Amino acid sequence: MQPAPRPAGPRLGAALEKLSVTFRGMTAHPDEHNCECHWGSSEGLALLKTPDVELEPDLLRRSWQAIDWTDHAAVLRRILPQFAAVLVAGRAEPLFGLEEAGYSFARGCWQQWPDEQADSVREFLHAWWVQSLTDPDAVVPAHEVFVMCAEASGTLGPWLADWEEQTGYLSDRRLAEAAAEWESELLGERLPWNVGWYEHDEEELRSELVAWLLRHAAIRLREWGAPADLQHRIRLLGLSGVDRWTDPHWPGYR
Repeated sequence: MQPAPRPAGPRLGAALEKLSVTFRGMTAHPDEHNCECHWGSSEGLALLKTPDVELEPDLLRRSWQAIDWTDHAAVLRRILPQFAAVLVAGRAEPLFGLEEAGYSFARGCWQQWPDEQADSVREFLHAWWVQSLTDPDAVVPAHEVFVMCAEASGTLGPWLADWEEQTGYLSDRRLAEAAAEWESELLGERLPWNVGWYEHDEEELRSELVAWLLRHAAIRLREWGAPADLQHRIRLLGLSGVDRWTDPHWPGYR
């Protein structure tokens, strides 16, 4: 039996409620179809064309993960209130990482939706991200929420700006956790997650993340009391080539 979800904070709770109101009555396109052998039954598809009926967890997962909907945006709008609640509760169950949920948002091109709809999605993402930085009992690790928001939007700027504003002890701890999670891939000149939407520029995202860490993380990690080896590995992101590999604090990664 699944434990009851923790109540969301005021801002996140309001954002989830706004999604429910905004997307009430939405359905998949009447002519939408998918392969019964690979996706699921006609009964499941019929539920996507029926508004406001809660989907069982496996059907919900298959719906947001499928990449071959004719009108993915309509499917996403249909499932979004339930999907968002599942994400916040840590029950999305992606195969590899939470960036997969971000791919689903990106495929839906939500930023091109009518203003009220796009604003509701944007506020949900920001509210969830900020809560992950400030709630000591947040269910989903902040660095995973960050990656999801980055892939959902194709940009790092808004989420890094939120992180700059949240400068308390817990937010700095989340920064240390993220830096520890990402430093190995970044030192290998790789983005620490897979980019799944063709419009997103992986190298641009990596460069922006590295630049932000060099500008902001070094000071905050030192003031927070992060381990010295982690501080050095972030510092090494500012070096390149031989300077990086011959630094006495190079960790020996290939």
